Amino acid sequence: MTGLPENAAAKKLGLVIDLDICVGCHACAVNCKEWNDGGHSAPLTDEEPYGPDPLGVWFNRIHTYEAGDGPDGRTVHFPRSCLHCEEPACVTVCPTGASYKRAADGIVLVNADTCIGCKLCSWACPYGAREYDYADGVMKKCTLCIDRIENRNLPAEDRVPACVSTCPASARHFGDLGDPQSDVSRLVAERGGYALMPEMELKPVNRYLPPRAPADAPASTATAPAAPPVTDETTARAPAGGTGSRFLDWVDRTLSR
Repeated sequence: MTGLPENAAAKKLGLVIDLDICVGCHACAVNCKEWNDGGHSAPLTDEEPYGPDPLGVWFNRIHTYEAGDGPDGRTVHFPRSCLHCEEPACVTVCPTGASYKRAADGIVLVNADTCIGCKLCSWACPYGAREYDYADGVMKKCTLCIDRIENRNLPAEDRVPACVSTCPASARHFGDLGDPQSDVSRLVAERGGYALMPEMELKPVNRYLPPRAPADAPASTATAPAAPPVTDETTARAPAGGTGSRFLDWVDRTLSR
């Protein structure tokens, strides 16, 4: 049992993260932790956080790097969570079918009732997005806050993942990356958003917007062009040359170590 839908979802819910303006404040990680402590796959435990071997579950983790040298160098904050791949390796290796991908919107989830905590999914995921809960003995992961985005009792503007709702720099965006007319698809088209490590052929849905030099900033706020639906052909890299492409190459080298 693979847990994959027979037909790929036309609707592809996911995140677009702007590395140019992320300030590394960890508000997304903290709010994610707080919201999911009482929601799906909760609680998210922490054990001995100040001890020599701290254990805990965090769906969002933010890494900070010094990228480049001299005038081209800059500090880049790199948020990391589940990318909700179209062909997730974590789902295909799951021996019980606990890991699955929803056909309706492409969100990858874990059924805690059937997860046996074997950790095969965490070994298969090249992005390090799976979290093992030592207290519960099961795997947990980002759900895109399905209990928020599907809650019709919340105002429409609040039906977004907790990480998106709390970002003070508006560096995180949520929407349907399968719709070329959606705000997130247009943002990806405008900024040359790219998929992380497309060579793994897992077709991640989430996109990263690359850092850019001041000279790369747009001269106007004209409407962005429509983007094609997210497919394996549109796992776009940043345009050749410039800060974005250099940083992307650096990220690939770092994560491949």
